[in-house]
Amino acid sequence: MGKFDEAGKEKETLNLLTSTQTIIHDAIIELGFNQDMYHLLKEPLKTLQVRIPVRMDDGSTKIFTGYRAQHNDALGPTMGGVRFHHQLKEDDIKALSMWMSLKCGIADLPFGGGKGGVICNPRTMSFGELERLSRGYVRAISQIVGPTKDIPAPDMYTNSQIMSWMMDEYSRLRQFDSPGFITGKPLVLGGSEGREKAGAKGVTICIEEAVKRSGIRLKGARVIVQGFGNAGSFIAKLMHEAGAYIVGISDVYGALYDPDGLNIEYLLSRRDSFGTVTTLFEGAISNQELLEQDCDILVPAATSNQITVENAGNIKAKLIVEAANGPTSLEATKVLTERGVLIVPDVLAGAGGVTVSYFEWVQNKQGYYWSPEEITEKLRNRIVKSFNEIYDLAQNRQINMRLAAYIVGIRKMAEASIYRGWI
Repeated sequence: MGKFDEAGKEKETLNLLTSTQTIIHDAIIELGFNQDMYHLLKEPLKTLQVRIPVRMDDGSTKIFTGYRAQHNDALGPTMGGVRFHHQLKEDDIKALSMWMSLKCGIADLPFGGGKGGVICNPRTMSFGELERLSRGYVRAISQIVGPTKDIPAPDMYTNSQIMSWMMDEYSRLRQFDSPGFITGKPLVLGGSEGREKAGAKGVTICIEEAVKRSGIRLKGARVIVQGFGNAGSFIAKLMHEAGAYIVGISDVYGALYDPDGLNIEYLLSRRDSFGTVTTLFEGAISNQELLEQDCDILVPAATSNQITVENAGNIKAKLIVEAANGPTSLEATKVLTERGVLIVPDVLAGAGGVTVSYFEWVQNKQGYYWSPEEITEKLRNRIVKSFNEIYDLAQNRQINMRLAAYIVGIRKMAEASIYRGWI
């Protein structure tokens, strides 16, 4: 990939797509593949941009822009979430589809990565407007998705209700019931036990494995969870139940920190559907201030580029487990690794969601559904196996866990591309 000057390199770490390409390039070199493989994997094979007209409640028509990216389908259909966000960018969707490929490779799933989204602010939209937008998005991308092509799932600011509307619209278009078209559905529509908590559960399993390697005792450990949405709130609850002290949480408006531990049950009861709770309290601090507070375990579960070279030196955590996508820049990863901080990367810690989406897809195909206990056991087995493989690879090659995770995530996808004759 060519070398960059220091200014260019600094800028690159703050761009999700280019920073992902940098690590993919390094992983391909470690695996011994040539530059042709890098050029195949550095961007999605297909990216679709659509415009979606939606009749708003006031009678006007608003045109929304949406995307769907399919990174690589050498191993099988692509799979990945759909997010609704007002700051969505095409490059972000491309990078997220690439991360989904890596997560599928890490969890040993027969999928490539997909990702989609719509530029909108769901906080300002009514229930009816969200339904019309959801259905319009499915109509716009219907030719490139399906149970054997590309399987959507929930992501940021989308949920089981939005997945239900999307599944219903797709079934109407195809004129047959298609539960396997989408995952993250309610149980009554073919959803899987454990899907809603799968992302948080995967992060929690990684924390349980990482503390064994870091010399931290989980019971009594001080944990900061940045982000209190679906994933962050479940992680905080699961860590609290495991005996850890949740000393800090945050939402989009600010953060709460108490070195003696927060009352998590109370905060969970007061949060709204978007994870907002800090506005109810005086003395809230900023998200950036929260990251630098004293703790044993830091879980960035909010947005990307939260830990950068500017604040990495102030991070006091001994262990960082990334629940968000791309929360730590490449330069910050280097600084923290040199300080001896163990970073469990997003593509490993965040693999729980896509793993249980795979379970849901399998259950839809066979028409037989597993119990919550079976789902939890199957998920734990895959995440523990993946964690140990990546940790051991990092130790053996003397590299950080992020690069090790990319090596594991790319290997089978690259081999499948060669067998297909693409390279």
